[in-house]
Amino acid sequence: MIIKQLTVFLENLTGRLNEVSQLLGNSGINISAMTLADTSEFGILRMIVSEPEKAASILKDSEFSASLTDVICLNSPNEPGALARALDILSGESVFIEYLYAYSMDNKSAYIVLKPDNIEKCIEVLQAHKLELVSASEMYKI
Repeated sequence: MIIKQLTVFLENLTGRLNEVSQLLGNSGINISAMTLADTSEFGILRMIVSEPEKAASILKDSEFSASLTDVICLNSPNEPGALARALDILSGESVFIEYLYAYSMDNKSAYIVLKPDNIEKCIEVLQAHKLELVSASEMYKI
């Protein structure tokens, strides 16, 4: 249930995001999900990709600062309050969420990528409450 997330630090320069996407695309690596947060000095690009180890290596070889982080992905109903219910369960079990990002491809399901402070406990809590986690192989196909 643990998924490897690719994190890339980008200088705030025109074209850097394009360079990443071109390097990955030219290497046959698919991006399933991504988020970009910025600061005054750099951006933090987080991505779920089809071949995370290969992607990190390619980016490092091209002088990008890239690393892999363990995350999980929750498949949640795409309806009002569903995220709040899941977060309430985690909060009630003292699971702290460092960050998350989400996306939906239809009106039925939302995919929520979570970076908890304790990934094993987070998985245990979500499974105990019968919430659906997405495997790495499923995530890369989405």
